[in-house]
Amino acid sequence: MQDCIYTAAESVERSGLKGLPLFKACQDSFFQKMAKRALTQKHSKGKILFLHGDEARYFYFIQKGLVRLFRETLDGSQVTVDILPAGQVLALRTIFEDDLYPYSAEIVENAEITSYPLSYLKDEIQTNNTLALNMLSSMSRCKRRKEQEIEHREIQNAPQRIGCFLLRLIPQNKEGPVTIHLPYDKTLVAARLGMQPETFSRALSKLKRETGIKIKGATIELDTVQQLVQFSCAACSSEFPCKDLQQREF
Repeated sequence: MQDCIYTAAESVERSGLKGLPLFKACQDSFFQKMAKRALTQKHSKGKILFLHGDEARYFYFIQKGLVRLFRETLDGSQVTVDILPAGQVLALRTIFEDDLYPYSAEIVENAEITSYPLSYLKDEIQTNNTLALNMLSSMSRCKRRKEQEIEHREIQNAPQRIGCFLLRLIPQNKEGPVTIHLPYDKTLVAARLGMQPETFSRALSKLKRETGIKIKGATIELDTVQQLVQFSCAACSSEFPCKDLQQREF
């Protein structure tokens, strides 16, 4: 399934680009220019948007659904880089990657996605210094996040890494009881954390025993955020709240 459903001005209004902090320095003329080439399509689960190393011509805004970013290793296995939900932009950093996609993107939940030409974004960056600085700042935060994830894989055990993932889903200033709904199924969460499904299942059970959290399907209940903070953040160089972990791949 890959049907055109919105174009032109209708797409840019629905896309939410104007509401993203990254584009706050852009004038209406930029969004109007983007709208003329915007294309929103429906994609079925399993669709590959682009492959690592492909020539980058578009960046994308996720209207609905989920997109998995991944890389393939030399032995043909796949490593999940990120899982992006609705409201996220992807493939912007290709401007700084020799115009090649630095990862592959797969639809993992039926989606509606709006594509925009990267050439128009390049033109805007040439004259909009604030936008260029915003993009560089966003890339820096993303780099710090990736470095911290590497640290987590080295020094945190599997239950602690799951606890850290759950903390990212909680508002930073939340107090009292907390209810968390996993944003996607446990198989995808396991892939995002670099675990096999069976390893994830065992680690989640251990996390429950160690912290006293309650697990009901895809819902996690906590009496207090500190249940996870004390357990997961003990093996981390950063302290909660950790703002860098809120930054998504782009």
